[in-house]
Amino acid sequence: MKHIYRLTLDDAVQVWLARWSGAYQHEIAARFSVNQGRVNEVLKGRRHSGSEQIAREKRDLH
Repeated sequence: MKHIYRLTLDDAVQVWLARWSGAYQHEIAARFSVNQGRVNEVLKGRRHSGSEQIAREKRDLH
């Protein structure tokens, strides 16, 4: 049986940062070897809902 990778909270933060840097959802999905739908779940707030705020704080530090 094939193991399915689930995005972690840290991954979700990286998804937000990549999206804000101009990456498309399919490009981000390829980075993590996941379906584009998993990236969309993060960006729509259905998974790892706190990740956007963490990403904002992280982005503001740099």
